[in-house]
Amino acid sequence: MNNRKIKIPYLFIILTLGIVLGIQIEKVFSGDSLRESILKFNDVLTYTEKYYVEDVDSQQLVEEAIKGMLNKLDPHSVYISAKDMQSVEESFRGDFEGVGIEFQIVNDTLTVVSPISGGPSEALGIMPGDRIIEIEGKSIIGITNDEVRKQLRGEAGSIVSVSIVRIGVKGIINYDITRDKIPIYSVDTHFMINDKIGYVSVSRFAENTYDELVDALNDLKSKGMQQLMLDLRGNPGGYLNQAVSIADLFIDGKKKIVYTEGRRSEFNEAYFASKPSSFEKIPLIVLVNRGSASASEIVSGAVQDWDRGLIVGETTFGKGVVQRQFMLPDNSAIRLTISKYFTPSGRLIQRDYKDFKDKEEYYSDINDRKETEGDNINHVSEKDSSRSVFKTGGGRIVYGGGGITPDYIVKSGKLTDYSTELLKKNIFYQFVLSYLDAHGKEIQTKYNNSLSKYRDNFNFSKEEIERFIHYAETKSVKPNDKDFDLDKDYITARLKAQIARSFWKNEGWYSVLLSIDNQVIKAETLFDEAKDLAKLK
Repeated sequence: MNNRKIKIPYLFIILTLGIVLGIQIEKVFSGDSLRESILKFNDVLTYTEKYYVEDVDSQQLVEEAIKGMLNKLDPHSVYISAKDMQSVEESFRGDFEGVGIEFQIVNDTLTVVSPISGGPSEALGIMPGDRIIEIEGKSIIGITNDEVRKQLRGEAGSIVSVSIVRIGVKGIINYDITRDKIPIYSVDTHFMINDKIGYVSVSRFAENTYDELVDALNDLKSKGMQQLMLDLRGNPGGYLNQAVSIADLFIDGKKKIVYTEGRRSEFNEAYFASKPSSFEKIPLIVLVNRGSASASEIVSGAVQDWDRGLIVGETTFGKGVVQRQFMLPDNSAIRLTISKYFTPSGRLIQRDYKDFKDKEEYYSDINDRKETEGDNINHVSEKDSSRSVFKTGGGRIVYGGGGITPDYIVKSGKLTDYSTELLKKNIFYQFVLSYLDAHGKEIQTKYNNSLSKYRDNFNFSKEEIERFIHYAETKSVKPNDKDFDLDKDYITARLKAQIARSFWKNEGWYSVLLSIDNQVIKAETLFDEAKDLAKLK
C-alpha cells in the first residue's frame, strides 16, 4: 500500500516533465507553435478590449488582423466578410432572388436600364427608361444603390409594389411584382458578325457557364456559323471545372488541358479532354486582354499549347494559382491559395508577385506593360525575357511565368481624359436617356425592331453631337476639341450602342461597339491562319 502511494507522485512528476520536454522540443523544431501564437493573439485582443482608452469593435479588429495576415501571403489569398459573401455566392451560383432589373440612379431617381430576361419585371412589361418613384407607397427620390437592393431583393414568392413614371404615358403606373429567382448570365451575348463568323462573349466562369455556352454555340451553328470568335476579354475567371469543360469543347481526344501542383500532394491534379464535341474542328480565335485571368488563361493557354486556334489581343493578367474557399463560423470566408496551375506544355501562368511591396502595386503593374503590336505567331516578342521556354504541340516556342501572350498582339487603345470623364460621370447613359424620351418612338417606328437596319443606317447628326458636348458641359465635363477629335469614333459609337441596348439589350450594345473594335476587326482577317495552324481541312 505504501509503495503504491510513493509511485503515484513519481509518475505525475515524470508525466509533467515529459509534457514540458515535448513542448520545448516542438519549439526547437517549429519555432513559435500554432497554439502559442493563438494564445498570444488572444492576449493582445483581450488587453485591447479591456484597457484601450476608447471602446473598440473587437469583431472589426479580428477581421483587420485576418486581412493583415493574408496580406503576407500571395495577392490572391483573401478574406471575404459575411456581408460580402452573399453577393460573391450569387455571382458564381448564377442567380439571386428579386424583381429582376438592371438599374442606375440618375439625378436622384431610380431608373430602369433594362429588365433582366426571364425575370418578373420583364414579364410585367417594365421597360428601359422607366423611372421608379415609389416602393411600397413611399417616395424613393435620393435612394442609394444599396437601399435599392435591400428594398427590391427578397424571397421568391414575396410581393413588392412599385410606382413608375414612363415617358409618353400620362400619370403613374403601379405594379405589384412577385419576386422570383433571377438568372445572372455569364454568356453576355452571342450573335453572327457576318454570314460565317459567330461571336460569343463570356464574362466569367460561373456554375452554369458551360451550359450557357453550349446553348449559344448550338444557336450560332443553326444560323450557319463556320468560324468562332470567343471573347474572354475582361473575364476574371471563376470555377476551374467550368474552364476545363469549356476547353474540352474545342480540344479533341484525351489531351491534357491543365494540371495543378501544390505543397500538399492531394492538391496535385491533372485534367484532360474527355467528351467529343461538334466544335472541335471549327476555326477558332480567342480574344484576351490584361483583364483576362485565371480560368480565362486556362482556356486560352490550352488552345495555344495545342495550336488549336489563335490567341489575339493583349497579354493576359497572369493569375496561375488556385484558391480553395474555407467557411468561417460567422459565414465569412477565406480564399487560400493551395496550388499553382500549369498549361499542357508545362507553363506556369502566374506572374511574379514577390517583388511588389503590396497588392495595389501588383495589380497596377499590368497597366505599365509595353507590347509591340503585330504578328507574334512565333513569340519573338518574349524571346529576350527571362521567362522559361516551352513548345506547343506543333513545335512553336511559347513562354511561361507571365500570363498568356497572344499570337497576334493588338492593343485596345487608350481613351483621352475627356472620354474618361464622360464615362466617370455617366454622361453617355444620361444623355441617351433624355434623347430616347424625345426620339424613342421615332426610332422604333423607323427601324421596325431590326437591329441590323439600325446598326447599318442610324447616325447622329452634327447638331445632335454638339448638343451632347453641351450637355456634358452642363454636367461639369469641359469641352476639349483635341480629345474629342481623337475619340470621335468611340464617342459616337458608344452613344449609338447605348440606344441599341435599350431596344436590343446586350446584342445591340455589342454589335455596335464591335464595329469599331480594333481587336475584333483584326481577328476577322485571321481565320484562314487559325485554320492552317490547327491543321483543319
